[in-house]
Amino acid sequence: MDAQRLITSTRHALAQARSVPPALAEAWQACAVVEAVASLAAVRLAQQAEPSRYGSGVVEIAGALVEAAGHAAACVGRPPDDGGGAARARRLTAIRDVEGTVRDLRTLIHETAEALIVLACGAGEQELYWRCIDSVDAVSECQDLAADLLRAVTAARPPADPGADTGDAPADAVADAAADAAADPAGTGLGGGS
Repeated sequence: MDAQRLITSTRHALAQARSVPPALAEAWQACAVVEAVASLAAVRLAQQAEPSRYGSGVVEIAGALVEAAGHAAACVGRPPDDGGGAARARRLTAIRDVEGTVRDLRTLIHETAEALIVLACGAGEQELYWRCIDSVDAVSECQDLAADLLRAVTAARPPADPGADTGDAPADAVADAAADAAADPAGTGLGGGS
């Protein structure tokens, strides 16, 4: 499954969790997805690593995000009642758009932190409260690293080819069309002086 689809399905599952055990299970799943996606992104970035484009820093940031997400998953704790089932993250097969994926990953991380904060605020027992608070701290580190990774990937984006058709009219073409329309208000194609 493509990373962006996996992230979207994980966000949906997290949003649908309405009680403590399912919410903790989905927070753990989200952390596992972040870890897997960051790991695949690190591999893909390393394979594409042109020193002039990405440099070595972006791969290290992705690696640090892998470690931070693993720590966050450990803080949340694998749900005891999942029977040792496969993590949703095992469905990950590809990253088609690294920048878009990192953007979506940031959203998933943010929503995971919010879910953990809600759980902490409603916790009726100290153990659950502190587990959620520790998890929020760990997820917060993921947020910082994902923001750093997005900045690094965005900065390394190759410049747009001025001759490439991007589907958007260049500003000069728009200005030329506006000038033509002003010179020929009737739209006859004969110019405005006839």
